[in-house]
Amino acid sequence: MAPRTDKMSLVAFMQAGSTSVYAGSWRHPATEHGYLDASYYAKIGRQLEEGCFDLMFFDDRLAMPGIYGGSVAEAVRHGARPVKLDLSVVLGVLAQATSRIGLGATYSTTYYPPFHVARTFATLDHLSGGRAAWNVVTSVNDSEAQNFGVHAHLGHDARYDRADEFLDAVAGLWDTWEDGAVVHDREGGVYADPSKVHELNHHGEYFDVRGPLTVPRTPQGRPVIIQAGSSGRGREFASRWADLIFTGDPGVEVARSHYADQKERIAAAGRDPGSVKLCPMAYAVVGESEAHAKEREQVFLNDLVHPMASLTLLSELMNYDFSVHDLDDPVTDELIGSVSGIRGLVQNLRTHIGGDTVTVRDLAGHRATLLQGPRFVGTGPQVADQMAEWFHGGACDGFVLAATHLPGAFEDVTRMVVPHLQRRGLFRTAYGGPTLRHHLGLERPTAVV
Repeated sequence: MAPRTDKMSLVAFMQAGSTSVYAGSWRHPATEHGYLDASYYAKIGRQLEEGCFDLMFFDDRLAMPGIYGGSVAEAVRHGARPVKLDLSVVLGVLAQATSRIGLGATYSTTYYPPFHVARTFATLDHLSGGRAAWNVVTSVNDSEAQNFGVHAHLGHDARYDRADEFLDAVAGLWDTWEDGAVVHDREGGVYADPSKVHELNHHGEYFDVRGPLTVPRTPQGRPVIIQAGSSGRGREFASRWADLIFTGDPGVEVARSHYADQKERIAAAGRDPGSVKLCPMAYAVVGESEAHAKEREQVFLNDLVHPMASLTLLSELMNYDFSVHDLDDPVTDELIGSVSGIRGLVQNLRTHIGGDTVTVRDLAGHRATLLQGPRFVGTGPQVADQMAEWFHGGACDGFVLAATHLPGAFEDVTRMVVPHLQRRGLFRTAYGGPTLRHHLGLERPTAVV
């Protein structure tokens, strides 16, 4: 396969709370516990911007993990992501603290109405100078439902049908103001041209939205859309809407297959496959020597995540109470058939551990430790080599890098890995434009009126 001439995308995977996606990060001796201070996020944002990252985006959950044993006690006791701040405020801080890096947030199509989401991200796009991104999730979790008075979730495919209509409504709202609508004619007393501002009048199966949006058309035209659906229906949804697809492929062969399938689906949806980035989540454990990096890796794998934190997060992910199982219970076909979303996770784990028998302990470790995606371990040049192998090997367009500890994990990548990617021509040495669409090589869409 011929070497690529385009640049790799790098995305920082963030949490606005007490731990990164790696559940043991709060226990690491180099972790800063400044997550309730605005300066903490500003510091990380400036650090990533120094490394020319395309984007930093924040995962979110709208509840404390409380499915395991029907209680939040273990989440609180073991720090299994009990803290989640309001992302609109966090991204407002980052919009002021940074000037180039993209800023993304997870918002659910289940718990927010289309008008609210459209206005939030349009506002962020203006105040950040065109750097907003929305990570679209459909949400199906009892703990979240209980915080929002939702008593019955739609089925899997119906949730995506609803999300399709949600995106139609949001995109329509973003287009209710044409470019050039605001004229600021002081002498004539005309603020904006009413012929360029339109009611949406969306009437669908799930939503009725009049419009127009109360925010003029944004610098990007529309904020960037991120999506992470891995099921067949999820991949179809991403093919229609996503500008960046966030994947969870455990190894390069699985990633190649996913990459080829998703690009084919994008083409079948009538879009240019090259205009959509596929980026798997990965960890980078970087050391001053290979031995040092491997020593650090073992600490992350073995020492920092309590088994109960693992089970708490697994229960939350699967929407299933694993307190009825022992850690060493095998994951049976009966269990796979009764827990929504577990089948793909078990298949990925079999690839990881090289056998057919998967235990509850394996599942829990996958959720809470460093087994969720590929792990690049070594010196700066060695990690750059491993990333380049994926990038040139038809497995991805870049990476969503998760932090083992903060802010040190991103400092390591920015200072020890990024310079080697830049010297090889794999990554930018400076931002080429002001907006996130510039970073990702995306066209600015025109309004559909």
